[in-house]
Amino acid sequence: MSELEVAVIGGGLWGQGLAKAAARSGAKVTLVSRRPPEGLHLSAGIAHASSYEAARSAKLIILATPTHVVRQVARELGDHLDGSHYVVHGVRGLVHDDTGPSLHTVSDVLREELPARRLGALGGPALAEDLDAGRPSVLVSASRFPEVNRALADAFTVPMLRVYSTSDLRGLEWASALVGCLAIGIGFAKGVGLSPGLVAAVLCRSMAEAGRIASAAGGDEHTLLGLGGYGDLLASVEMEDRPEVVLGRALAGGATVAEALEKTGARVEAVDLLPRVVEFARTHGVRAPIFAALERGFQKTATPHSLIEELMTLPMN
Repeated sequence: MSELEVAVIGGGLWGQGLAKAAARSGAKVTLVSRRPPEGLHLSAGIAHASSYEAARSAKLIILATPTHVVRQVARELGDHLDGSHYVVHGVRGLVHDDTGPSLHTVSDVLREELPARRLGALGGPALAEDLDAGRPSVLVSASRFPEVNRALADAFTVPMLRVYSTSDLRGLEWASALVGCLAIGIGFAKGVGLSPGLVAAVLCRSMAEAGRIASAAGGDEHTLLGLGGYGDLLASVEMEDRPEVVLGRALAGGATVAEALEKTGARVEAVDLLPRVVEFARTHGVRAPIFAALERGFQKTATPHSLIEELMTLPMN
């Protein structure tokens, strides 16, 4: 049983799932959220706090917040942390500046805003609903510091939850973000009625593009071939209710982006990210025609039929 003290920042479904998963290992868990406790579904043994000061006593801090508030949260949280803390995020997105095309990983932002230096990330094919219910699941942890990966394994490993680790922090962060973009493509493909064989071909080709993009960003291309990349994407194929899949299916049915987002009932990080990923690939000389085609479908500058024709006539190399 774990004796680690853990603070989870963020009271959404993902934050609640992570908090419950850590509590099952025996860790002492505090969920820090400005939502009132009666609006959360917390299991016994999980404390609730509304102030970031509650994270001060924890050794392991886990951020489960949307990307657009990461910097603000980190600045406020940083007043209560020091170099002894391990700070890990489970955010499936990248941070962008409104003033330019640059994309930053969440760990980049945390490094700028926090006194803590030992950082990490969580990713992989685990679903919030499975973590919440305690169903068999797999997580991937990433950190350049072995002690952070060990702490994550200690905090989450139970018979029904495995944690695989890597030192490729940047690769896992980009993998999680890029898979979110490709999950929209899965929903779009299902919505236009592509055959399973063609969907499989597009997935394989698109993951090769994702690997090249992640490599250009400083990650290890091979990370995309593991649980944090392919594993996460394959899980999306069966996830009819994953927000990105719902969004893609709605777009294929003729909905606008606003209408499609309303159907998801959730914030979808990939909506803002996809065009920036395409621009990143373009400016770094990375060939990514599937990502580019997906963005045109997303922006309604190409019809589903023309996109399928384009994908079928791409060069073979």
